[in-house]
Amino acid sequence: RSSDLLKVWSRAQADIDRITAIWAECLQRYGGPYLFGKRRTIADAMYAPVVTRFITYGVKLDAPLVEFCKTILAMPEMQEWIHAAREEPDEISELDVEF
Repeated sequence: RSSDLLKVWSRAQADIDRITAIWAECLQRYGGPYLFGKRRTIADAMYAPVVTRFITYGVKLDAPLVEFCKTILAMPEMQEWIHAAREEPDEISELDVEF
């Protein structure tokens, strides 16, 4: 889906800033590549949909956060989910709105 026409509103930007601060703190404290170190946790799974939204909306991220997003997207479960989404013939345009 194209993000060319999507805009991030100021209230959403505050949420984005908070999420990226949490990610940055965890990655720095625990050394990555996942939020709490070398092994995946439920926290990584919880933020996986957020990673996809950040990409859809073209959210600008610092290099360590880009690497975290790449790590999440490379997980086999995420690859399955992404593949299934691409194969989905139906689109709900009301869900692809600015936030």
